[in-house]
Amino acid sequence: MQAFIKAVSYYLPQKQLNNEELAALFPEWGIEKIAAKVGIDTRHIAADDEFASDMAIAAANSLFTDHDIKPSEIDFILYCTQSPDYFLPTTACIIQDKLKIPVKAGAIDFNLGCSGYVYGLALAKGLISAGIAGNILLLTAETYSKFIHKNDKGNRTIFGDGAAATLVSTSGYAKIGEFVLGTNGAGAENLIVKQGGIRYPAKKTNLVSDEYGNESSDSNLYMNGPEIFSFTSEEIPPLIEETLLKNEVLKTEISQFIFHQANQYMLTHLRKKLGIAPENFYINMGRFANTVSSTIPIAMAEALREKETATGTKWLLAGFGVGYSWGATVITFN
Repeated sequence: MQAFIKAVSYYLPQKQLNNEELAALFPEWGIEKIAAKVGIDTRHIAADDEFASDMAIAAANSLFTDHDIKPSEIDFILYCTQSPDYFLPTTACIIQDKLKIPVKAGAIDFNLGCSGYVYGLALAKGLISAGIAGNILLLTAETYSKFIHKNDKGNRTIFGDGAAATLVSTSGYAKIGEFVLGTNGAGAENLIVKQGGIRYPAKKTNLVSDEYGNESSDSNLYMNGPEIFSFTSEEIPPLIEETLLKNEVLKTEISQFIFHQANQYMLTHLRKKLGIAPENFYINMGRFANTVSSTIPIAMAEALREKETATGTKWLLAGFGVGYSWGATVITFN
């Protein structure tokens, strides 16, 4: 049985952090430098009492309202986050109750970051192909801002909070194609929040400062930017070529390449390395920042408003990052 994307919506917190505010906090970083380096003007930041599950629920409610979908139609919830409410119970179970989705629906969390949306589409397609579910609510939500130290100007510049909701069903406007997925856990410590789990319970630690003056501790988000860039530059071009091959399409047949919106510099590097024309390579992170697993669905929702999607139009979706983890697929519009 085929699987389709039927609807996409998203939610962003009300609080915003713009470049002017960051430049005031870190005078050595001018407004123009921030915009040129990362391609971001504004980041949405979750309120102190606002959590990833709250944003996922808001995104789901937007999906239901905007696309005339009833919670009673949902028979499975897939919730991607690295900011769960608790170790247990599963946050997807809490979401099921708050959204009043039938108790006969399945519900699971999965912990992935920047590749999470593509993995979620793969899981949803598998559930449909196996006849386990027919209307899957795929939710992505992240609050990386709660992991970032206030004096870590690098990560504060890049990341924003947000959530997205996608209905994957047996019918819809875009058929989900074949997947290529990959993992290399050898890079795990290059993008990590070390403390807070069972191996390293949270405790107070001394702050450390890197060569760029960014401060953090083991309870904060740590990102080794050069290593992440090297990983992306090495793994993503072959990922795209293999995905095209597996879906039996040519690069020239892809109308839009929608990659995880990591940062402007990285995306431009990948686009040039892959030989993709700017008009076929969608970037919209200026107003949203890097919202981790929600960057692709947010970009898709925006692109759907801006781009023509005649029958046969093909978009390639690719996510990559923390893990290391990566994945891509092609969607074809009806």
